[in-house]
Amino acid sequence: MTGPTPFDDRYDEPVQLRHQLRRLLRHRLMITLGIVLGLLGGGALAMARAHTYTSTSEVLVRSTADPFGTVAVAADNQVSMGTEQQIAASAAVAIRAAHALGQPDSRAAALEDDLRITNPAKSQVLRFEFTARTPERAARGANAFAEAYLADRRDRNDAAVKRATHGVEQQIAAVTQQARKKADDEDAASAAQSELATLHKRVSDINSRDTDGGDIVRRGEAPTRPSGPGRPVLLVLGLASGLALGLLLAWLRAALDSRVRSVEDVRAALRAPVLGMLPDDGEHDGTLPRVGRTGGDRTEAYRALAYRLRGTGLPSGPGRILVASPRRSAAAGEVAVNLAAALTECGDEVLLVDADPDTPGLVADLPRAPDGERTAAEQSLPEGSLLVDAGSAGRFACCSSGGTGAHARAGVSAAVHRMLPAAGARTAVVVTRPLLEHADALAVAQRVDGVLLVTGLGVTRRDDLDRVHELIGCSGGTLLGAVLDSGRRRPGPRSLLRRRARRSTQAPVTQLVELPVKDDTLTASRG
Repeated sequence: MTGPTPFDDRYDEPVQLRHQLRRLLRHRLMITLGIVLGLLGGGALAMARAHTYTSTSEVLVRSTADPFGTVAVAADNQVSMGTEQQIAASAAVAIRAAHALGQPDSRAAALEDDLRITNPAKSQVLRFEFTARTPERAARGANAFAEAYLADRRDRNDAAVKRATHGVEQQIAAVTQQARKKADDEDAASAAQSELATLHKRVSDINSRDTDGGDIVRRGEAPTRPSGPGRPVLLVLGLASGLALGLLLAWLRAALDSRVRSVEDVRAALRAPVLGMLPDDGEHDGTLPRVGRTGGDRTEAYRALAYRLRGTGLPSGPGRILVASPRRSAAAGEVAVNLAAALTECGDEVLLVDADPDTPGLVADLPRAPDGERTAAEQSLPEGSLLVDAGSAGRFACCSSGGTGAHARAGVSAAVHRMLPAAGARTAVVVTRPLLEHADALAVAQRVDGVLLVTGLGVTRRDDLDRVHELIGCSGGTLLGAVLDSGRRRPGPRSLLRRRARRSTQAPVTQLVELPVKDDTLTASRG
């Protein structure tokens, strides 16, 4: 048997970035949620900052580093702006500002929260930015902190003057006392008088120094518009942030979602081609088979699937195809019946084998042809087989592997082993139980020429497909490819409750696994 024809679908793109983008766009709800949250956050921030105003005042700081003895030292090297910035933000300055604003000392910490002090690079300027609910309060707060800082600096300079003056006065007192003791020595008296004159001049210089320590070069004024970037800018920023958040949520949702979302996901998990994609044409009347009886995109997809399977080498000899799904799904039986009808329409003699004892209604639901109208070729059908009328597609044979119950479940593999040789030159389509729920499906996979796996878009999980690929390879079977059903979604809560009720009413069954020796009479290639 030759290799299967690859299925070229519209999702197959060579660019991985485009594939990732498509995966993100499948979770549009997450992206929309992120955008809504971003817009709400931007709107809330815009409303919160819509009534806040910021006023700025600036203070030029003069040198105070040893102002009474510094010689040949640049002014900018005499001031530590980092230290002055810390002092301006201290609690003592905040208390002075609170008094200037007529507020108690307990409000000093709250006023500090609305204050921002900066120092422009390569300057001796402190910038006071105060934020308040009204423009007037913002201007008053900025000026109050600037004046409080200058007052605190003035007090510190006055204290330094007092300390320096006190030290010089102590020196004057000591020299005067020494001069009195040496009043008879003219040279000593003259030297003492000269030293006293120098010390008195030192006191005069200290008292004549300016102790203000700075000037307000810019007073705070009432701002005309609120502070911040503005409501439109905040909304745009919220939209951008929400889009980024939505993409992140969509990426997380796609990374954590283990269900297959595209043909590429199925192909990557099975390492096998996708031979067909069944669309949802909106018709769910339960008609079986659809091929030969109804039209639509889904019917044409079944015909295309049959042509692709014929291209794998089925016309060269007898073909035995197993149609199964990883988990319990009604799509497996539908695909098997319509595939048999489509192959019959192509001119093949087809035998449909129902090897699933859990679904005895599959054969009963098929339209039967009268037994008296059998042709000579149809008289040689296996015992117990029925003729199915597929309308314009023709007629094909259908038989079941046995009844229901524990005995039937245990003998599925043996029954299929007996039926397949009886099919003769006919193309056999076998539908069995899910591969991951019953081991007899793997036993049947050993006796057929290839396995056609039915998967559901948004239903089947990737880890299930990985397990199917491993199990079929270990059992010696050949995986022809997969059929992706995009017309069935995850069951709703009601269907889940009905399914659970049906399972609870069924008697527990002990599964008997039979793994027979591989049949050497099948000469079809498994490559």
